[in-house]
Amino acid sequence: MSQIKIQVLDRNAQRNEREVTTGTTAGDLFDGERDVVVARVNGQLRDLAWVLGDGDAVEPVAADSPDGRAVIRHSTAHVMAQAVQQAFPEAKLGIGPPVENGFYYDFQVDRAFTPEDLKSVESRMRDIVKQGQRFVRREVTDAEARQELANEPFKLELIGIKGSTGSDDEASTEVGAGVLTIYDNVDAKSGELRWKDLCRGPHVPSTKHIPAFKLMRNAGAYWRGSEKNPQLQRIYGTAWETRAAQDDYLKMLEEAERRDHRKLGAELDLFSFPEEIGSGLPVFHPKGGIIRRELEEYSRRRHEQTGYSFVNSPHITKGQLFETSGHLPYYADTMYPPMELEGSEYYLKAMNCPMHNLIFRARGRSYRELPLRLFEFGTVYRYEKSGVVHGLTRVRGLTQDDSHIYCTREQMKDELKFLLTFVLELLRDYGLDDFFLELSTRGDSDKFIGSDEEWASATETLRQVGEESGLDLVPDPGGAAFYGPKISVQARDAIGRSWQLSTIQLDFNQPKRFGLEYTAADGTRQEPIMIHRALFGSIERFMGVLIEHYAGAMPPWLSPVQAVGIPIGDSHVPYLNEVAAQLSARGIRVEVDDSGDRMQKKIRTAQKQKVPFMLLAGDDDVAANAVSFRYRSGAQKNGVPIAEAIEEIVAAVQSRAQV
Repeated sequence: MSQIKIQVLDRNAQRNEREVTTGTTAGDLFDGERDVVVARVNGQLRDLAWVLGDGDAVEPVAADSPDGRAVIRHSTAHVMAQAVQQAFPEAKLGIGPPVENGFYYDFQVDRAFTPEDLKSVESRMRDIVKQGQRFVRREVTDAEARQELANEPFKLELIGIKGSTGSDDEASTEVGAGVLTIYDNVDAKSGELRWKDLCRGPHVPSTKHIPAFKLMRNAGAYWRGSEKNPQLQRIYGTAWETRAAQDDYLKMLEEAERRDHRKLGAELDLFSFPEEIGSGLPVFHPKGGIIRRELEEYSRRRHEQTGYSFVNSPHITKGQLFETSGHLPYYADTMYPPMELEGSEYYLKAMNCPMHNLIFRARGRSYRELPLRLFEFGTVYRYEKSGVVHGLTRVRGLTQDDSHIYCTREQMKDELKFLLTFVLELLRDYGLDDFFLELSTRGDSDKFIGSDEEWASATETLRQVGEESGLDLVPDPGGAAFYGPKISVQARDAIGRSWQLSTIQLDFNQPKRFGLEYTAADGTRQEPIMIHRALFGSIERFMGVLIEHYAGAMPPWLSPVQAVGIPIGDSHVPYLNEVAAQLSARGIRVEVDDSGDRMQKKIRTAQKQKVPFMLLAGDDDVAANAVSFRYRSGAQKNGVPIAEAIEEIVAAVQSRAQV
């Protein structure tokens, strides 16, 4: 046998040249390394059965890596589809991609799956995994694929669009760029074909490489996400590289359910979504209104201290404004339909930036005014499909803390650094402190406007700013807005989930479209650089994130009720009313529970309402001019002088302590 040379990149990122015989597979290189599930060959994920060629660069991909987990989940989706077709032979296959923390597969069946169906499917999946069926890749022609999958109408449709470069939840999960492949599930002993699916892969070597999985739920889903297409049944599951990793994830889900802001919003009487108003359109109750007001007021105060000018703009506008900005052609499907008024089409505002451009353009501008930082709590309206509307974190009416900064090209980098520092400091003030950054860049789509040179310059500037921040900078190819690249601040909450919050976007395009100019120091007319910046993203979403981060127990400065007086008996109510009056005079939101409930029930009520401080008073406290301090944690201090108790509460609120 002849020899070939390959480059092997080990787990320490060390590159070694090796000489192997022709026909060597990626799996042969990593034989004995049981945690390796696929390989990266010349930058592409490949099955371990992939035959290597001369000069190939090969890297092992471990099961506990992001790519390794995605492959395990994709393979588990195939096992699930095989089990479904065993139980429901008439089921037609849709698509089955890996997604964050799991996978799903879509099926066309005569009825919705029941919980008992999912238990049966999961049991069949365990049998398939035990059998150790091998995943075998075959390249096929268009005609061969159509013949083999003649009874799968959705697969035939995907064959017709082979070469798609869409995202993993679309056709690209099934077909690669110009090459059609089918994966056979083959019996490990007899070699008999058990099942097959159109798929670009890669997959784990066999079903025994799927250590842990669980089916979670099912739901309806339109084929390829379009309401014009048939509705299918989607089964969601999760899969992990070890049982321990899966157990940790399931525990996190339990904790996430306990923290669900929708449930807590109802329990704490913060907000609701009246059916009479419409899906995704929240109303805030008095207590929720307090949290929202505190979020806004602190943000407003910090912006004023940092040189922002506050502006306001209307909720509707003529459609031509969004034509000029370039939004309408790209975002029409997420905007509400136009209203015909006095011969013109008016749209509900979906974004604030075009109106801020008009404010900049309203009069002549000098370089001495730059950077000009405009800021607005601007409510916008976006039509989100009913399937993605989710509590406060995905709504149809949202208030952005929206800022647009106009600066010179020379000021651009320093302004971006200033903005990122300001954003991170303010998020820390709200109690979030675990961040990484995502750099969203231009993709291959024709949706992006502007020259290659402008995009390259903007992207490089953002990259430098992100790297200089010291935070991890994760690439997001193709994720930019149509008008420019962006940096997104991703924050991890108390249970480790990541949330996209603040965004900073560079825009070389809208200033051109609106003809924005300023007078430079030399008297010439110059075009400003425009920076889009949202800190919360939306107030609604940010509030939902904080509720889940704190599990509803907001820090004292954000708590709707910061202290509650709990009398031992009715005779102690007047005494606590006097204490409450002193607290109220210091700006503390305080109540006295003078209901007919027993003291212990009053304490339980205050704890359920997540009140930070409870002030108890009985005969001994009255005699000593003191109170007994009970904290949200359950800890208690007795005999605290009133003046000392007031100062402790005021200090906690003013310092924004995370009590």
